[in-house]
Amino acid sequence: MESQPQPQPQPRRPRGFAATAAAAAASVSPTVTPSGSAGASTASSGKGKREREKEKERTKLRERHRRAITSRMLAGLRQYGNFPLPARADMNDVLAALAREAGWTVEPDGTTYRHSPPPQHQQHLGAFPVRSGESPLTATSLKNCSVKATLDCQQPVVRIDDSLSPASLDSVVIAERDTRSEKYPSTSPINSVECLEADQLIQDVHSTEHDNDFTGTQYVPVYVKLSTGFINNFCQLADPDGVRQELSHMNSLNVDGVIVDCWWGIVECWNPQKYVWSGYRELFNYIREFKMKIQVVMAFHEYGRTDSADVLISLPNWILEIGKENQDIFFTDREGRRTTEFLSWGIDKERVLNGRTGVEVYFDFMRSFRTEFDDLFAEGLISAVEIGLGPSGELRYPSFSERMEWRYPGIGEFQRAAKLRGHSFWARGPDNAGHYNSRPHETGFFCERGDYDSYYGRFFLHWYAQALMDHADNVLSLANLAFEETKIIVKIPAVYWWYKTSSHAAELTAGYYNPTNQDGYSPVFEVLKKHSVTVKFVCYGLQICSYENDEAFADPEGLSWQVLNSVWDRGLKVAGENTLSCYDKEGCLRIIETAKPRNDPDCRHFSFFVYQQPSPLVQGVICLPDLDYFIKCMHAGDITGDLVP
Repeated sequence: MESQPQPQPQPRRPRGFAATAAAAAASVSPTVTPSGSAGASTASSGKGKREREKEKERTKLRERHRRAITSRMLAGLRQYGNFPLPARADMNDVLAALAREAGWTVEPDGTTYRHSPPPQHQQHLGAFPVRSGESPLTATSLKNCSVKATLDCQQPVVRIDDSLSPASLDSVVIAERDTRSEKYPSTSPINSVECLEADQLIQDVHSTEHDNDFTGTQYVPVYVKLSTGFINNFCQLADPDGVRQELSHMNSLNVDGVIVDCWWGIVECWNPQKYVWSGYRELFNYIREFKMKIQVVMAFHEYGRTDSADVLISLPNWILEIGKENQDIFFTDREGRRTTEFLSWGIDKERVLNGRTGVEVYFDFMRSFRTEFDDLFAEGLISAVEIGLGPSGELRYPSFSERMEWRYPGIGEFQRAAKLRGHSFWARGPDNAGHYNSRPHETGFFCERGDYDSYYGRFFLHWYAQALMDHADNVLSLANLAFEETKIIVKIPAVYWWYKTSSHAAELTAGYYNPTNQDGYSPVFEVLKKHSVTVKFVCYGLQICSYENDEAFADPEGLSWQVLNSVWDRGLKVAGENTLSCYDKEGCLRIIETAKPRNDPDCRHFSFFVYQQPSPLVQGVICLPDLDYFIKCMHAGDITGDLVP
């Protein structure tokens, strides 16, 4: 019986880099079969090319996977560890943050070291060295914590796996935030309260007292915003005596100047290009008597469309009449509702306002003001002009309007600019982005790994943010023509809620493409740098900074850190403004620390600060506990006394 031939094992097909090398070798010295078939060689070459393409795709997938892991880790460090990492954090930023968390000092040039304990501390501890990651107890901690609670309050230890190679550091960071079981196996005398002497406690108390002394710091001018309502809808000064009283009170507090809103809806109310400035002329004459500087706001938005508003200032009547016939001059939301807070920048270059474009209307208003008050500019009485670029004068979309029943901390809604030509598909916006009061996790667009990071989402968000920046660029170009050699100010919103989530949903609907894997403020500040503006940013006290049980994942401090550093890095000047909500003592001091941080190596500080309140100063409704003390701190004068608790 003839034996059957045994099947020969098939050679193993090379994969990955081996396939690439084999294909390259085949292309250099092709083998010819005994039959001399050229088709086999061609097939082999085509097969090698396909393998190379597949390997490229696999490499891209691995890189995307690695970046996704990095993005989630950075988001976790920001969200759960309160690490102030920039939007485009590299490993230097991560390592520096982890080192500082562990108690190390990291200088701007990368020099890293650990401070040695003070001599008296070592003397009290005797032969026991201070352990890595521990911090000395303070009087406050002794007052509020028992011995066991004090151990729980120790700074966490953060470690990085020594086995990680430099190439893999951007993929994996091991952070051990709870190692009390290893550090404190048992209670020892070194961790007891008795080991700290009375003089150490006194030093701690004195050090906190000196923290409130701002003598010798940079001088930050303080401007107070004049109450809305002194100019009525007929551009008349409604209460001259009240104006005098308020200005007199400001002058007694050594305020550097006042902020005055010049309302488009009042000055050009009835007919296009018919400007009435009489009330403002009278007001400015009163301010001139007190020899205070004036910053004016070109207010192109409406004011007071809420239940609690005492004053109502709409857009000009002739604009509203045009809007009845052509509602596309206003923004519209997902349900087709229009908002009259501000004109849509879809008509910035559309001649739909009685033959003028949106930017031409703004320019004519600014030019009229500059011509009318040329004498005040010549005297230097008007020191700066703020250009309103959106709702509330802020550079943003009307995405969280109370008129549309938005309530904090809703994510807001994308707004459509119907007249934007050539972008009808993108202008519709996503259909799974929820409504004004939705939460990110309730939507398919803003949830974790949602559509905001898809190809469509990235393209739409880039287009949406670019339209906002184009509007700023167009208006500021004409503002610089109208106000030559005058300081121009632009107000940036502080959309701090949902900042600790990956999508930053509220910022996205407002027009800032700033999720955790994207820096949305740098492109905006590049546009503003082009026009050499001063950026004004809203500062918050501590009343909204309670992170425990925070359902909105708010982080005003993290947002401020990102915005201020991004502005300063571009060499732009920064100013601050408070919210209308009241501040306690700690909130007041926090604002001052933000305005002129004492530990900043570059001595950066605000160029000025704007204090605003809802009621006139003469009524005694002062939101800051002691405005006089606050101004002295900003002025860096000799300060005595303390804030009212």
